[in-house]
Formats: sequence, structure tokens, C-alpha cells
Amino acid sequence: MLPVLTAYVGDSYLGRFHTILFSTIIYVLGLGLLTLCTSQLTACSDNAGVENPSCPSPATFKVIFFFSSLYLIGIGSAGYKTCVPAFGADQFGERNSHESKSNNSFFNWWVFGTSVGSCSSHLILHYVQDNLGWGLAFAVSCISMVIALVVIMSGIKSYRYPLKKDADKVNPFNGIIYDLVNAFKNWRTTSSPSSSLAITIQVDPTTNKSQGSRKAGTESTIGKIEGVNAVLRLVPVWIICLIYPIVQSQVITFFIKQGSTMDRSIGSGFQIPTASIQIFLSISIMLFAAVYGRTFVQISQAFTGKPNGITTLQRIGGGIFISAMSMVVAATVENRRLKIAQEFGLVDDPKATVPMVVWWLIPQYVLSGLALVFACVGLQEFFYDQAPDGLRSVGLALYSTMLGIGHFLSVLLISVIQKVTTAGGHHGWIANNINQAQLDYFYLFLAGLSVIELVAFLLFSKSYVYKRGTV
Repeated sequence: MLPVLTAYVGDSYLGRFHTILFSTIIYVLGLGLLTLCTSQLTACSDNAGVENPSCPSPATFKVIFFFSSLYLIGIGSAGYKTCVPAFGADQFGERNSHESKSNNSFFNWWVFGTSVGSCSSHLILHYVQDNLGWGLAFAVSCISMVIALVVIMSGIKSYRYPLKKDADKVNPFNGIIYDLVNAFKNWRTTSSPSSSLAITIQVDPTTNKSQGSRKAGTESTIGKIEGVNAVLRLVPVWIICLIYPIVQSQVITFFIKQGSTMDRSIGSGFQIPTASIQIFLSISIMLFAAVYGRTFVQISQAFTGKPNGITTLQRIGGGIFISAMSMVVAATVENRRLKIAQEFGLVDDPKATVPMVVWWLIPQYVLSGLALVFACVGLQEFFYDQAPDGLRSVGLALYSTMLGIGHFLSVLLISVIQKVTTAGGHHGWIANNINQAQLDYFYLFLAGLSVIELVAFLLFSKSYVYKRGTV
């Protein structure tokens, strides 16, 4: 829930830009400390020899130092990842038709940019950490964040900053809580046994402060209540879409584990690092993000007449459907891999390389990338556009927490399935030796969950009313 807290502070008190600055500085500090910690561990392991085959246990202060760096990174990334996209989208005015058109594609290109960074990480950092050490890899990450901080600071005079006329207008929660408390106090002091318990809220024109009353509520208070309702209306989408990150979690876990058992050689002397297999996902995201913004929107506009081609909820629903299809394809490929392992007698050897090239995984990575371009970009647009103007960072924080909780639920689901399927002495669907497991059944199960998610999402979408001026 840390992203929600930092986004709330950014929207209500510090402002998004200042939150970005403070978060980036904390992020850099955490990476710097982590670089120092890992460099010492690397030096210790390099100096270990025959007489001293292992490093001594680290001192208590070093352990505290290490975990403090991780916590700093967590705090910094929470504010950075929620406020940066919100502040970036703020640079495009909604009332300007040209800027509004650019705003509609902002999150599409935001995902494109993050995928470029992810692709560079897979190509460079994984090689550095495998061949030159973890310390240097974290140092490169730290330097990259310092460069990002300098770039952010370079545009400080040209940015468009949201105006904060008053705290209640920026954050409807502050005003509505204040109103409700005062209304309750006023009712307690003025009510009679025969009086009605109905309480509405109005603003005193002489003091501009809220007070309890049995009269009609003011326009200001109605706006605050609508702001709170706008946030609450995001909750059903948040709950329904929790299944999507559960499915996407397999892309960075079991997809990689599949690839680690397959033939990853290129030529006679080079083998693709296991972690670098994810580059297929990054490339597909960059490709489809560009195609979506340049081609798909124009084609769909001709049929629907909508500015974005399709609505935000339609985009999310399309992503959920494609995600389900990616699991079906993954199950098919895994079934083929298991059959080859059985044919060559490799079932009981977890370290054996199955004679099946890793390129077989490309279709499921491509579909996962396409699903991300539809679902993740759509969810970011939805939580940003449908949240109140003063709580848009909080809206994006809800998106981040949905992904985080989804990953935790994935771990829980795997534990439950493993416990159920290993009853009676069976290997189960999920095992350390995946040649003995049945990952294909697990993938089909996730495809079924995605279908259920899609049905629930479609039922909800029919009754959802968009915020004025958004689709």
C-alpha cells in the first residue's frame, strides 16, 4: 500500500513534482547503499580460497545496512512510479484539442519507453551481473537514476504544474471528512427527539467553512461527494482485474523456467542467458505499442468514430482476452516440451537440456506483450482519467497496488495448487523439476480464470458511466 500513501502525500501536500524529486533522491540513495553492500560481498567471495572457502557471516550492522537500502529503494520507487506518469500526463491540457489528442496516447508511449529501458536492462545488466559482478550492475542502475534526476531537473522551468487553489478542491477526501465530522457535531448539539436524522452539508458563506445542517447541500459539497464516489467507482475494476496480474506473473517466472530447460544456443559458442529470455516480451511490447498508436487507432476510428478508436474499458477487455489466449498457447508449447522430454528419457534429470529450441516460446511472449499493451495501458488510462483531478496519482497508485497484490496472490495460488495436486504422492502440477510437473494444466487453469474475469468485466462494463469528457 506504500504507492497509495506516497501518491496521496504527493497529490494532497507536496505536489507531484516535488514528490518525484524526493522519491528519486531516495531511490538513488538506496541504489548507492546497495551497490556498496553487494561490492563488499563480491570482494569477499572473490578472495575466498582453499584455506577460506566461504565468507564469514556478515556483521549485524551490515545486515541492517543491506535491508535499509532495500527499504529505501522500495520507498523511492513507490513515489517515482506513481507520480512520474501522472505528472507526465498533466503536461497535456485536456481543453486544448491538439494536446488532448497527445494525452490520449501518453500512456501508450509511456509503456513503450519503459520497455526500452527493460530491454536495455535484459541485454546489458544481466550480462554485467553474470560476468562482472552484482556490485557493478547496481552501480550502473544508480548512475542511470542520477542521469534521470538530472534530466527531470533540466525541465523545471518549462513544466506545467497543477494549481492548488485549496486543499479541499485538490483532495475531496479532506473536505468531505471535515464536513461529516462537523455535521455530526452540529446535529448532536441541535437535534431534538422529534427532529429528523437526515444530515446534509453546506458551506457558510461568511466563513467559507463547512457546517452541519438539515438544509440543502451546496454545490461545493456535492462536488466533494462526487470526487469520493469517483474513487470508489474504481474499486470494482480493481477487484475484477486482480486476476490479470496473476496470469502475467507467470511471464517472469515459469516462462523463464521453461526456457532454462530448452536449447538456448546461438551458433556454436554463445548461449542466451536465462534471464535475457524476457527480451522477447520487451520487444513485442515496443512493437505493438508503436503499431497501436500509429495504425490500430486510425483503423478502429474508421469503424467506431471514437477519438481513441475504442473505449478504455474495451481496451482492457481486449487485453484480458488476449492474456487468456497466451495461456492457452503456453499450455500447448509446454505439453510439446514435456512429450519431447519423455521421448528422450529426460524426465528425471532437472538439469538436462530438452532438445527443443527456445524460439518455441516466442508466440506466448508475443501474446503476453500484446495483452500488456491493451490491458496495462488501458488500466493506467482508466485509473488516471476516472480519478478526480486532484487524486490522479492515487488513481495510478491503485493500478500499482493491483499489480503488487496480484503477484502475491499468484504465490498463494501456486502454493494451494501444489498442495492439492501433490496429494497421494504425485509430483503435482508444479515441481522443482518441471520435467516431472504439469505446467500445461496450470496454464489452462489460468486461462479458465481469465475467462471468468472477462465475463465479470463485461458485465460490469455495461453499467459503468464514464467521467464527463472521457471514454
